[in-house]
Amino acid sequence: MGRWGDSNRFVSSDRLCLLGLLVAAVLLYTSNLGELPLRDWDEGIVAGVARNIWRSSPESQTWLYPTINYDAPYWNKPPLIHGLVALTYSLFGISEWSTRIVPAVLSACCVPLLYLIGREVFATRLPALFSALVYLTLLPVARHGRVAMLDGAVTCWFCLAVWCLLRGRKYPRWLLGTGLGIGLICLTKGMMMGVLLGGIIIIFVGWDSPRLLLSSYLWSGVVLGLLPAIAWYGLQYLHYGRQFLGTSFGQQTFQRIWKPISSIYAPPWYYLLEIAKYSLPWLIFLPHGVKLALRQRHHSWGKLALVWSGVYLLAVSLMVTKLPWYIIPIYPGLSLLVGAGLATAWSKQQFGYYQKICLSLVALVCWMGGAYYAVVERQLDLGSILLLVAVSLSLAAVLLWRQSRYFIPVIVAGFYLSLWLLFNSNYWLWELNEAFPVKPVAEIIKQQTPPRQIIYTSYPHLRPALEFYSDRVIVPRSNAELQQHWQQENSVYFLITPELISSLNLEQYQLLGVNLPWQLITRDRR
Repeated sequence: MGRWGDSNRFVSSDRLCLLGLLVAAVLLYTSNLGELPLRDWDEGIVAGVARNIWRSSPESQTWLYPTINYDAPYWNKPPLIHGLVALTYSLFGISEWSTRIVPAVLSACCVPLLYLIGREVFATRLPALFSALVYLTLLPVARHGRVAMLDGAVTCWFCLAVWCLLRGRKYPRWLLGTGLGIGLICLTKGMMMGVLLGGIIIIFVGWDSPRLLLSSYLWSGVVLGLLPAIAWYGLQYLHYGRQFLGTSFGQQTFQRIWKPISSIYAPPWYYLLEIAKYSLPWLIFLPHGVKLALRQRHHSWGKLALVWSGVYLLAVSLMVTKLPWYIIPIYPGLSLLVGAGLATAWSKQQFGYYQKICLSLVALVCWMGGAYYAVVERQLDLGSILLLVAVSLSLAAVLLWRQSRYFIPVIVAGFYLSLWLLFNSNYWLWELNEAFPVKPVAEIIKQQTPPRQIIYTSYPHLRPALEFYSDRVIVPRSNAELQQHWQQENSVYFLITPELISSLNLEQYQLLGVNLPWQLITRDRR
């Protein structure tokens, strides 16, 4: 029968694989989703914009002209995901769970979509299944996919566009879906991301199926997909004028290519290090997949994986502004490379010594890390998770040394269970430890300050999560600026440390609340 059943329907085994992958991904991505607070930056911003949409009347058109904080225009990204989060607020109320559930489910959908992509480009089912399982158990993919950010949704739309493109080689009407996917990318993270990922598709088509470049279905789909995004940008320009273009296309989009945003700078090899740090143990098998793709570059899977991974890595590496989550859309391409290499190893049962040695070393490091956190740091939960990883990788290493192909399911099962335990602990969102907890401080601010009040703080960085939880604007200020506000304003509120109160000689202040090291004070001259 081949890959597909009669009447263009999946055979039963494909349906079972799709269902199993979807269920496994949704369970992993949504488990314990609402227990930890929202983190800075994107989560606090997405939640704040979505809340403004949710509590505004439809007549105000906030869903079309999004705002943040106290009705300040939000020009950073189009509001597709923010609107979907606002919809969940209307259904389930405002919470961490309702903020994260839409991005998490969209991110989970990438797993079965990658399987579908693999079924189009591989001759057999096994490399498609291995690619999806590798993607399912990648730490950076699962962790960033769970938070209220835009990159998981962008990856979902891109996988949808690629799958429709591949289906369109035989059934041209599917090419309309490629344009839809590109349009959804533009409505999620802006035109530049749509141009970048659309360019990857064009490069692949030009190499693999040039005839599709003349397809009216492809270009009709692109036009139809881009129309909503173009209309949204056009309406913003008509409503706000040139200032919108300068901020949205300039400061928030193209300036990131040559200028670091908020002093966020890293060298060109930054993303190579990110992939190396967080893609283990699958990184061990990536070189073999790359070699296989280069040897089979005349096959569609080799072309797709090389273009997807290579072009995207080059593009984001050349950008001056670098953030860890910018690399997320590359992982489906890398998973295709790893999955193809694993499928070859499974069928031939030939494994390199460097793979055996590297897997053994990674297992040893996990044993050492688990023992350290369990015994020295007394963090038994984290230590237990690392020890579980160590056990599974050790067993996989033994099987690998014995030339047994069953090391692959051992790694998949062990890593999946380890990720599930990690996400059901308090350790998975480790960025929360980079600054003071926001919820206790936000509760004091919310209780002790009037609505729509601006709070000045000596903390040097913006905290969008603190602004979301307190429902106030929190503005960082230098010592000189704080002193100036104190002397000139009739009613002023500071979030400040006791030491700074003394050094600035702030007199006649009223202490409203304390959450060390922070104090909320005011001086009311009225």
